[in-house]
Amino acid sequence: MRFLMAALNIIIVLALLIGSLAVWNGAFWSNYRAPTLVLAHRGLAQTYHRRGLTNETCTANRIDPPEHPYLENTIVSMHAAFAAGADIVEFDIHPTTDGQFAVIHDWTLECRTNGRGVTREHSMAELKALDIGYGYTADGGKTFPFRGKGIGLMPTMDEVLSAFPANRFLINIKSNDPDEANLLAARLQQLSPERQALLMAYGGTRPIARLQELMPAMKVMSKDTLIKCLTRYIGVGWLGIVPETCENSLLLIPRNATFLFWGWPDLMIERMQAHGTSVFVRGDYTFGDVGTSGIDTLQDAQQLPADFPGGIWTNRVDRVAPHFKPAPNPSEQ
Repeated sequence: MRFLMAALNIIIVLALLIGSLAVWNGAFWSNYRAPTLVLAHRGLAQTYHRRGLTNETCTANRIDPPEHPYLENTIVSMHAAFAAGADIVEFDIHPTTDGQFAVIHDWTLECRTNGRGVTREHSMAELKALDIGYGYTADGGKTFPFRGKGIGLMPTMDEVLSAFPANRFLINIKSNDPDEANLLAARLQQLSPERQALLMAYGGTRPIARLQELMPAMKVMSKDTLIKCLTRYIGVGWLGIVPETCENSLLLIPRNATFLFWGWPDLMIERMQAHGTSVFVRGDYTFGDVGTSGIDTLQDAQQLPADFPGGIWTNRVDRVAPHFKPAPNPSEQ
């Protein structure tokens, strides 16, 4: 009986402690307010089903029936994304043999284009000649609705930044080579400080660590920085402490993992913003998941507060942005 009473007392004390910590870190303590930031992954792009997805899967040959004419990582798709309500657009880069950065996702060319070989083993002129819509199909190869429509649409990073001189971007370094960070930093450091402040980057651990050294004011993220920040915040965030590993960074958190973080959402986001870090929510994570799912449907969006003060990662900005940025009432204009 004494053992049972002692165990019960321990359970009560633990419950009170956990309850007190939950109250202490309750989001209601925060009066932080900020507009929801919508981040369009690769602009306005064709979506695809994720069943059986692996790192080797060609996603162009499993797209959903097209609802719009845009292809990812193109300037026209970025224009469409910003027009639909995006605050930030993410795009992918690969260096070329002639010293430029091509904006394309894939390591090799066979999936989306009519080219062959490793992307970065080509010149920009060779990449410009490709049809980047060549491989897209929604019916197993019976039809290719974008074939012949993507010739010359692969832009350089310089062309993207020139086309949108006042817009915010997240740049994805598609390798783990620190020399790539050297090339990228050399290019970005030619921009004005005001323009640099509108850019963020993420990618492999080694190039991101190097980019941090070369451009310490830039917000960056790698798997390594993300894990170090979030795990240490779980450990000390209940005290209101933001670890040094969370300084001036970028956090991308699966929606179904947000419950792990003290003060979610308002208080945690307020704490991170005070340390120069931006917080974005992506789609749910499942074991073995590859790629990055997004908040891509109205139902997904409705599971977050309409006044959510952080960022939303989406593959369908046209569907999601109106939930957080409703059109103004004409009678109020």
